[in-house]
Amino acid sequence: MDEIQATKIADEKQQDVRTDVFLWANNLVPIKEELQIDLFLFNKNYVVYRTKVDKELTQSYQPLLIDGLLEYVLQGAGEGMEVRDFEDGEAEDNVLQRTTLDKVQKAQELLNWIKTQELEIETFVEEDHDLKRIKGVLARCKHSDFDKPFYVIKLLPGSMVMKGASSWMLRGGKFVPFDAEGGVRIPPDNQLLILENDIYAFSQTKLEQLFGYNAKKYSIAVKKIKEIQANFTFSFDEGLSWENLVQGQKSLVNKLQKIDVGEIKQDTLMTQSEELGLNLMTDEDGAIIIMDTKDLTTFVNLLNEDYVESAITGKRYEIISKRPLKVKEEDTDSSKE
Repeated sequence: MDEIQATKIADEKQQDVRTDVFLWANNLVPIKEELQIDLFLFNKNYVVYRTKVDKELTQSYQPLLIDGLLEYVLQGAGEGMEVRDFEDGEAEDNVLQRTTLDKVQKAQELLNWIKTQELEIETFVEEDHDLKRIKGVLARCKHSDFDKPFYVIKLLPGSMVMKGASSWMLRGGKFVPFDAEGGVRIPPDNQLLILENDIYAFSQTKLEQLFGYNAKKYSIAVKKIKEIQANFTFSFDEGLSWENLVQGQKSLVNKLQKIDVGEIKQDTLMTQSEELGLNLMTDEDGAIIIMDTKDLTTFVNLLNEDYVESAITGKRYEIISKRPLKVKEEDTDSSKE
């Protein structure tokens, strides 16, 4: 079985276990005030922290995190709202878009940490971890009526974070020093909901800002990958594939958008690699060996003609940006003479 067939089978299996957000909402309504909610913070490097929360504050969790989602889904159900995968079309009115967790690498890594290594996660301390470096907040929601927890994730922009040393409070009609280490205002808008392996994106922009996942670009990248696999043969190191190496690699995803697959043949590409000393190798069957993201990036750059050797100095360059050279017709005519 080749990689394309394996991916197709995996996708079909995934379709069989998709969640029902409308059923989730209906089941949650009578028990929403009984949820056990644990808050986690994660920074710009996706390091996760546990939090300690005062009991008085826990009473505000449910309305702040859950009520908006429930209202949106239940109202949408009454108006015939449709749930659609990002890959199946553009955003439309009365359509809730979703994707699968395995396609959003950084989100999957966050949940894996919480599911498998929670006891090793540090508790957030402002003096050690710096509130200004926090990227988002993740709420894990549990109830005995649910087999598995669900997760609510929100982006925490800098404007929502206050540092004690640089903030003021208004009290009794006058400004006074902010008498805390720091403060956070949780955004009220609906952003991301994770049910099992489904990510429901109430805001596609927030999904990209949180995890660098642009569904439209990734969908195009997947199509380009299939074209490449139809024209080139590869030998991946164990456990690796095109899909999992491209995940989270914004520069690779962007480069795949406009790449022209059919113009360069495998033999020509490998000859160019050897002449430029790029260390891209083939196995005994002639398949291109890919051992890591670096190898894959080298291949994509070669395919996109992003390496050049100067005919004047002999120096070799990687092209960061390029545009076709426009030659005037009169110059072309004079060269023929």
